[in-house]
Amino acid sequence: MKPRFALLFIMIMIWMGCTEKPTKTPQTTLDVTQAHYDSLYAAIAPLKNGKKMMPRTTRNGKLVTVGIYDWTSGFFPASLWNLYGLTKKKKWKDRAVEYTEKLDSIQYWEGNHDVGFIMECTYGNALKYTDSPVYDSVIVQTARSLSTRFRPQAGVLQSWDWSKKWDCPVIIDNMMNLELLFHATRISGDSTYYNIAVSHADTTLKNHYREDNSSYHVLDYDTETGKVLQKNTHQGLSDNSAWARGQAWGLYGFTMCYRETGDSRYLEHAQKIADFIQNHPNLPKDKIPYWDYDAPASENTPRDASAAAIAASALYELSTFTENEKAQIHRNFADQIVTSLSSPAYFAALGDNADFLLMHSVGSKPHDVEVDVPLNYADYYFLEALLRKKETDGSEKDKH
Repeated sequence: MKPRFALLFIMIMIWMGCTEKPTKTPQTTLDVTQAHYDSLYAAIAPLKNGKKMMPRTTRNGKLVTVGIYDWTSGFFPASLWNLYGLTKKKKWKDRAVEYTEKLDSIQYWEGNHDVGFIMECTYGNALKYTDSPVYDSVIVQTARSLSTRFRPQAGVLQSWDWSKKWDCPVIIDNMMNLELLFHATRISGDSTYYNIAVSHADTTLKNHYREDNSSYHVLDYDTETGKVLQKNTHQGLSDNSAWARGQAWGLYGFTMCYRETGDSRYLEHAQKIADFIQNHPNLPKDKIPYWDYDAPASENTPRDASAAAIAASALYELSTFTENEKAQIHRNFADQIVTSLSSPAYFAALGDNADFLLMHSVGSKPHDVEVDVPLNYADYYFLEALLRKKETDGSEKDKH
């Protein structure tokens, strides 16, 4: 090559190197989160008209999807709503609407108490961002369906129908379904739903909790007398242990009940649950609990990121109540949890974890089901915690 042509070649190569656009690398938790959910959305696109289109978890590292009648079916579209809330990007709203409306028939399902999880997290969240008489009617019809599970003599909503062990089992998880009933009363003006929710919350407050403010998992009621027949667990270590996610469900549920009713008993009880969780001697330093607070602590004991995410979201809301003299303590605790969940120890790298956000959750350890895996509800409550943090600190930036 002649010298002048060699010099020209070198100059061209330098110019191309200077003008080539750099590859954009996600930097913040929110950037990486969106990249994860872009990939997850693409992965399920071929399934969107099938029976099992909703991503739930992984098995042997592979994505597991479920149909709309699975109790977790609402958490993927609900996460899309949270992403819209965090970013205000139209694509997340469009995707959220797409998958939310696949759940339409659930409004008529009377066979499961979890319709509150499914429909309030989806249609309920949708109504935060759009006015829709159609969505309003879905919430009210779902509340009507859920209300068929109310057992007036016991004052509770029955959880399961499938067990031969119990007559009328009520799980602490059921506190989460009350939000839909409160919402339905606000829409319709019909106090029936509100009254059922209050009855269930009051009965749970009376019977489900121990002196140390930890919760049993399952109570069995006599539907004629209202007598408590048994106090058991289904997913915890033992009947008398404190199953981690159950404690988080209770914290979230009573915090929400205070928001909806203004009843100070619920606020006081939520504070007590928060104290139990935060001050438990078996809580690891990173604030992500073992799957049960009474499980032997060791490096091999599974953690439950889902329980941590639920608690963090609840704690952010709990910290907003001016009547709460422990507000800053609750907020600091929530910040510690979110910081840990946002770290590489729990927050998956792009391309890993089947593109779910959080690693290391536990579905049911006693049944050896979904142990140390991602779970769609862990992602949902983590995103809700980020959204609530953003709303309560007034920041428009992702600080994680």
